[in-house]
Amino acid sequence: MEQIGWGVLATGKIAHTFVNDLKLLPDARLVAAGSRSLASAEAFVAEHGGTPYGSYAELVADPAVDVVYVASPHSLHDEHVRLAFDAGKAVLCEKPMTLDAPSSEALIALARERGLFLMEAMWMTCNPLVRRLRDLATGGDYGEVRQVVADLGFRVDADPASRMLDPALGASTLLDMGIYPLTFAHLLLGQPSQTSAVANLTDRGVDLDIAISLAYPSGAVAALTSSMTSWTARTATVATDRGRFDVAADFHTPVRITFTAYDGPDPQVEVIETPADDPVIGRGYGNEAAEVMRCLRAGELESPFVPHAQTLDLMRQMDGLRQQLGILG
Repeated sequence: MEQIGWGVLATGKIAHTFVNDLKLLPDARLVAAGSRSLASAEAFVAEHGGTPYGSYAELVADPAVDVVYVASPHSLHDEHVRLAFDAGKAVLCEKPMTLDAPSSEALIALARERGLFLMEAMWMTCNPLVRRLRDLATGGDYGEVRQVVADLGFRVDADPASRMLDPALGASTLLDMGIYPLTFAHLLLGQPSQTSAVANLTDRGVDLDIAISLAYPSGAVAALTSSMTSWTARTATVATDRGRFDVAADFHTPVRITFTAYDGPDPQVEVIETPADDPVIGRGYGNEAAEVMRCLRAGELESPFVPHAQTLDLMRQMDGLRQQLGILG
């Protein structure tokens, strides 16, 4: 597999962002793009290359496609991953994988049954600096992690029928943005023993703003927020009994982290940068694509950077939070 052929299912904004990074990988090739509209697919490939298809079925049937990137709205992920599996294709599926944990469990079971690769597109956990932070913070040399604070939000001005605001399409600040702080806390503290949340809901039941509190068996805590109504700090801190890691905006795609140690006579600041031998590729989606291709060449059915267990842990957390808020029955 000198080059791996990619097919892009759905041609919205996130697909453009992903493919721009994919172009930076010499061993990746955009084979095709599929849309419900042939005109949309043609416009996409006019910009990025490949063959346009006016249906998703045609896209997944293309024999040159080795892996399908599912970039459709959340509510359609289940259907579209299954479509790709039926064609025998590996899948990178945008997050969240589905709208609830049971659906994600079923897709993962199907992938294993058919011997097909499946990965949720949580690109943050493929970021080299995020991975380094996790290793440093959990390795013991910087103390025990006692508190995680993380936030991600920006104002969404969109039509009520858009994916970002239509509940039928899975609109939710928790599913779109809150999943990043939740995943960040999970990387550092694991699965919580207690979860709670408050939220600002629209009259259609879409959570626009959410604040989440988590407690862990170790006694550590996390405070996480996300918003679709305001321009928030988008930063993160990881506090230990020795000091504090500070991650500047945007914390989910960092370029620099500092650790301030308070266990000596004076605070000492250490700057932690992206490893020179493991750079960020483009905006960071390139690292995600590179990891998918590494797994395919190695014959792995899941990535250690985004394991199935992590996807299910986060889906269960979000199910529980949405149930508390009256969003999920």
